[in-house]
Amino acid sequence: MANQGAKKRREENARHMKTLLRVIIASNAVYLVIRMVVFYSSFTWKHWAGLILTSLAYVIPYQQLAAMAQPSYSGDGDLLDGGFDMSTGGMCGYLHDVIYITCFVQLSSIISEKFWYIYLVIPGFAAYQLFGLIRGFMPQGSEEGEEDDKTRKKREKMEKRASRGKFVKTRTR
Repeated sequence: MANQGAKKRREENARHMKTLLRVIIASNAVYLVIRMVVFYSSFTWKHWAGLILTSLAYVIPYQQLAAMAQPSYSGDGDLLDGGFDMSTGGMCGYLHDVIYITCFVQLSSIISEKFWYIYLVIPGFAAYQLFGLIRGFMPQGSEEGEEDDKTRKKREKMEKRASRGKFVKTRTR
């Protein structure tokens, strides 16, 4: 029964990566069939460039996720770790978001070229996150401002309580 969690995560990661690969292949296939077969007269070099861009936007995050999902084994072949938990947030969540946004942009660009502007969400969100990170390192100025009477009294009361010693009640016999 040892390492059941690692085995379960390894299976979940394998299933999850297969699902992601199916989504990527399906959206590429739908795009190619509809764009090249149905709308063949309007298929230009820009659409080839878009296909290359979306393919790169699929491959890079997928490879990073696949590397994160790889289980690690000991020298004698025993499973040590089942890989990274794909349901967590952070970088793993951002990589999933890039894949899903790419899928949406690719499929919706069949309808209108204006959907390519949705790709601006990715660098916009990255700039927002970087701004929050940089702002955390910058000095905030004076944090002590004017406090009203109610806040002042509450603070003084809390300071009085903190300055008193804590009493421990004991039972005497």
